[in-house]
Amino acid sequence: MKLLIIGTGSIGERHLRCFQQLGRSEEIAFCETHAPRRAEIAERYEIPAALAFSDLDTALASGPFDAAVIATPAPTHIPIATRLAALGVHLLIEKPLSLTTDGIEGLVEILAEKKLTVAVGYVHRAHPAVEAMKEALDTGRFGRPLQIRTASGQAFATLRPAYRDVYFAKPELGGGAINDMITHFYNLGDWLAGPIRRVMTDADHQILEGVSVEDTVHSLVRQGDDGGVMGSYVLNLYQHPNEVLITVVCENGTVRAEYAKKRWSWMTDPNGAWHHEAVEMPDVDVMYRRQNGAFLDAIEGKGEVLCTLSEAIRTLQVNLASHRSLREGSWQTIDA
Repeated sequence: MKLLIIGTGSIGERHLRCFQQLGRSEEIAFCETHAPRRAEIAERYEIPAALAFSDLDTALASGPFDAAVIATPAPTHIPIATRLAALGVHLLIEKPLSLTTDGIEGLVEILAEKKLTVAVGYVHRAHPAVEAMKEALDTGRFGRPLQIRTASGQAFATLRPAYRDVYFAKPELGGGAINDMITHFYNLGDWLAGPIRRVMTDADHQILEGVSVEDTVHSLVRQGDDGGVMGSYVLNLYQHPNEVLITVVCENGTVRAEYAKKRWSWMTDPNGAWHHEAVEMPDVDVMYRRQNGAFLDAIEGKGEVLCTLSEAIRTLQVNLASHRSLREGSWQTIDA
């Protein structure tokens, strides 16, 4: 397995590190246009200079790759993916898939023709607490989902201090809390409680210094096959605690994932006791190793990717509807 990482910002670097830790690639190369950053990454991860490329053209001229990770700004995802798919390269594309639907149909056709594996980096599906919730919900033991609530927040300026100088500050590159952050939870909501059918979004820039993109999002949704599940998705990028709380209320019980407490929980009796189950989550890299390992397994025919291209296209439709709702001040329908 010869792997190419395209882009080594914070997420691209994490992918490189986690693929190295998996130890399943014969050769890992990367592309980074910024020369000082390229030298830094090559030294930190002991990548030979011959595998540290200044651009994609140079990398592809060096020889074929089996798989690639696209960790560049969102508007470049589809063009790069289409080019690589035509060469027969399996793909792990970072989220969001894109900022428009342009070019997606052509990519889907090439992927089908070449019979390639493609995954999209909605990595929260790899959180062990969420995975345990999903398995429990799928058994039907809690009955039909009726409501889903996600609430998350973090001190973004502390956790990602370079945010002013990267894509996040620019809406045209995929910046802002809708495309960059709450999209993860739209994707999880689809996975846990059925497809989001309608969305009403309020969002604004409240306090995050040095940018004008939204740092706070509140979305109401209707989801599920018949649109019968009611949902709320709330996120901010300035609160002091770094936490994610996901609750699914069903006919016969309630299930919950709490990232900060590293556990998932359930209650099946009115006013009863919570049952808690701890999960192993020493650091965020756990999710990336699980996601990336599943991608390699799928290439080898031993399993499935965690988020398929079709699922990511649906989430892109939700992102776009969320932005329309914010502009128009009305409920928006997701057709996909």
